[in-house]
Amino acid sequence: MPYTVPAVPADPCAPAPLRHAVQNRLDALAERHKVPGAQLVLDDGTETVSLHTGIADAATGAPFTADTAVALGSLTKPYTAALVLLLVDDGDLDLDEPVADHLPELRGLPEVSIRHLLSHTGGLPTGPDSDTSSATTGARYLTSLCTPAQALFPPGSDFSYSNAGYVAAGRLVEEITGMPWHEAVRVLLLDPLGTSAAFVGDSTATRPLAAGHAVNTATGRVRPVGQNLAPLEAPAGALMASAADLAALGNALIGRSQALPPSVAKEMLRPEDRARPGALADGWGLGIAHYRQGDDVWCGHDGNAQGTSCHLRVDPTSGMVVAFTGNAGGATALWRELSADLAELAGVRVPAGAVPAGERGRPVRLPECWGTYRNGGADYRVTEGPDGSPVLSIDGDLALPLVCYADLSYDLVDPGTGRREPGGRFHRDPATGRIERVQVSGRTARRTDDG
Repeated sequence: MPYTVPAVPADPCAPAPLRHAVQNRLDALAERHKVPGAQLVLDDGTETVSLHTGIADAATGAPFTADTAVALGSLTKPYTAALVLLLVDDGDLDLDEPVADHLPELRGLPEVSIRHLLSHTGGLPTGPDSDTSSATTGARYLTSLCTPAQALFPPGSDFSYSNAGYVAAGRLVEEITGMPWHEAVRVLLLDPLGTSAAFVGDSTATRPLAAGHAVNTATGRVRPVGQNLAPLEAPAGALMASAADLAALGNALIGRSQALPPSVAKEMLRPEDRARPGALADGWGLGIAHYRQGDDVWCGHDGNAQGTSCHLRVDPTSGMVVAFTGNAGGATALWRELSADLAELAGVRVPAGAVPAGERGRPVRLPECWGTYRNGGADYRVTEGPDGSPVLSIDGDLALPLVCYADLSYDLVDPGTGRREPGGRFHRDPATGRIERVQVSGRTARRTDDG
């Protein structure tokens, strides 16, 4: 349904010209990308720009406010990582002890440590879809996934983004605190941050909530969509929050809040040597991604739920915090465009994602990469396309052309536009020379055919 942008009260902390310039750009980009509502916060420790635009729900016309909470999706993970590290700081856990010491569900993978869970370096598969997960318990879910047969690589040797790892991290929190994850994150973290708790699927929230939205391809109009998250997946993706709430977490990460002890923030931001996330980011810490911007390294995380897109960036060097939420799938493209515009509008050069790989030379033929790879229940198949180049399909769906390079990285090619986007990399076994794994947008799959 059509919507109008409600008037936004003046922010006393921000210079009026700056605020109005950024507000106008946010309004225009929301309309262009068919995003019903969005929030943006810029905070350098002395001045704050806090903006919002549009509506929270296309069905009701409820306005988007500064307090409206949006489904964060995977941006929940930094909160769960912080919870675990608070328990480490209290002496209840050790980062490098085996998870199986506390969770018998992981006894099949005794070398996986708590550090591995939080940095996605444990070799765990990502886990089944939410519909499948809804039919089981957390313990059964982990027992079925955390087996030697399902392991993607030796713990600590590579990176594969895994929801299962954060389901296990949430189970650790529950085991040590004796509280459900929802209660533990509220008491130990959200309350100290000044964030009013709200969760996907919880009808008791006392603050305004945004619906996610999709675009009807036939009419071009936006429509609300429901969230689909299994209860056991809550530690990986159940939080709802505003951009201001995300900025509060960002401020805690760089020491402008007492909600996180300095030792916890330092541990979260420190890069893990073997965490190579490829197209997702330029590096990874404990619950936090790293993004290069010139000589600086920003920290943060991205999150997408059904019809939402949320982003947090923190520059530990300058102290700048940038937080964004949007309640439609198109908000990811909005964020990318807006982050580029902030350099001119506000003098803030914030990275939207990983820095594209530099000149990698001419594309090469790589027929040895053709084969079938698996991550949990997902099958990745690389085959020869009509022109002899490789194509990638996931669970038999849309085959995307690949452009491969001598360093075993590859780009994915949009069939409609021909545009190349960094896709990931192949991994060659140094002992056998055989390509044994492929990483696709941060998720690693292990080869299952004979090659």
